[in-house]
Amino acid sequence: MRFLERERAVVARLLPGLDESLRAVPLAELEGADGPGLVLFRDSGCPGLLVPAARRGLGATAVEALRVQRALGARAPWLAAASALHHFSTAALLAQVTGDRDPEWMLVEGVAADNRLVAFGFAEERPGAGILAPVTTATVGADGLRIGGVTRTCGLAGAMDLLVVGVMTPRTDGGPGEEPAVALVPAESEGVSVDGAGTDDERVTLDDVLVAPELVVTASAADGRPDPLTAGFAWFQLLATGGCLGAASALVERVLRDDRVPESERVGLLVEVEGAMSAAEGIARHLDDDGPDESTLAHALYVRYSVQDALSRIVPRTVELLGGLGTTASDEVARLADRANALERHPAARKPMTGPLAAYLAGGPLALA
Repeated sequence: MRFLERERAVVARLLPGLDESLRAVPLAELEGADGPGLVLFRDSGCPGLLVPAARRGLGATAVEALRVQRALGARAPWLAAASALHHFSTAALLAQVTGDRDPEWMLVEGVAADNRLVAFGFAEERPGAGILAPVTTATVGADGLRIGGVTRTCGLAGAMDLLVVGVMTPRTDGGPGEEPAVALVPAESEGVSVDGAGTDDERVTLDDVLVAPELVVTASAADGRPDPLTAGFAWFQLLATGGCLGAASALVERVLRDDRVPESERVGLLVEVEGAMSAAEGIARHLDDDGPDESTLAHALYVRYSVQDALSRIVPRTVELLGGLGTTASDEVARLADRANALERHPAARKPMTGPLAAYLAGGPLALA
């Protein structure tokens, strides 16, 4: 197959018409929460990409999901980043489900059947806080949890149907202290408000929001399974990597089509970007074969940082080779370059993770900084 044909073939099979719909819209219009990208994402059925087919989803494997992300990143890199966050939240829910009758299945099926968009409230606005640290306060009552706080959702707040936030709750085993959990907050809940939707300053405020007990999911591991946040974060590393590789691939694709560029340059870029994709596919196969455990997350981080290094070479070279284009084409190149470089801004950043990865390699547990 030729460049990106394999990825676009997966999209055509799982999400018919999506690639053509995205290609028909100028890149500048697709970028951002106020563009048509999220509508096309919903209409294609992509919110259920990771949900098993038996639960009304598309049942994509990790390899298929990675290829979808790369294809999305090549057409609409902001949408690819947003979808990675949605899939992160969905994967965290899926990791918590242990039985056929678990109430979480109703939520998962609803995401797939109704194409609901799930956003995750990150702790990144709090200096020194781990990325998965709780961003809210929670008070336990007879009718459920009362939650308050402010969080960010990276552009999804205006369109979300469900917000996933970290909380601390009393231990389910009756022991002293608290344990982490995630609360699933319907966007229409009383007390939920959004400021600056779709902007860099987007914030979601939770003002004494009541969350029913069945919508609070313990974030600790059960029956030897990975905890939901570790599982979700392993998926996020993979899919965020795929989306940024897609943006870089869109630049490489432009170089490959330009006969003015020497063959040695074209082939060199092709080799490097496909090598990075092959590394990411190795992690995807690890997810498919072994599940999203701690080891998978660690290896996903290794590969993600390796891909970052590759993109730091690929992106500037493609921009240089594509110099001298018209204004519209140059604007697109600049947008794609910025999105391809966004991997270094996604959690978990390399510098804060240096210590935790060193401790993990020495035999300790893997902590997310």
